[in-house]
Amino acid sequence: MIRAISKNALALGAAAAVCVAILSLVNQQTAPRINEQRLAAKLAILSEVLPGVDAGQTLLQDCLQVTDEQLLGKAAAQTLYRWRQDGELSAYIIETTAPDGYSGNIDLIVALTPDGTVLGSRVLEHKETPGLGDKIEARRSPWIFSFSGKAVTDDNAGRWAVRKDGGDFDQFTGATITPRAVINAVRNAVLYVQQHPQLATLPANCKG
Repeated sequence: MIRAISKNALALGAAAAVCVAILSLVNQQTAPRINEQRLAAKLAILSEVLPGVDAGQTLLQDCLQVTDEQLLGKAAAQTLYRWRQDGELSAYIIETTAPDGYSGNIDLIVALTPDGTVLGSRVLEHKETPGLGDKIEARRSPWIFSFSGKAVTDDNAGRWAVRKDGGDFDQFTGATITPRAVINAVRNAVLYVQQHPQLATLPANCKG
């Protein structure tokens, strides 16, 4: 009986070892392809929020890890990219998070001029309700484009809100919490750039 149990244990151990070896081999073979796809997806979204720019390795290499839980939505570091033309800073592209979405965090990326004017914005990830909150996605609705060309000033700060709250931005029928959260996150990204002029000269500290 003991001998039979030992044989079964050895067989199971050998099978487990083979499975681990196979999984390791598959991971080694697919990892480069997965990394290529991730890089392509990142470059594609960077090109979307920065119109007319062919995003590439140069943009990915000129980036900073920045942290500001109050303005960027979470305690963990976010990535900020710097786009330069002829050596001159032309735009920032910053990752940010709306922590107060209806169903949790809404991750975004926002492109801005150095003075804080929004060039483009996109939602990277969210868990909002399909058919309601998912209208923040560019493929679902043009709503996310309404930030382009806007900045935060002393005169218009109060208008960075949904119309229900006296602001300039549309809310969604049956879903006000989601657009309110995104508006606040984009506005706070603008404020972060405006309040940190040193971002232009800090040495790059990440690899994109």
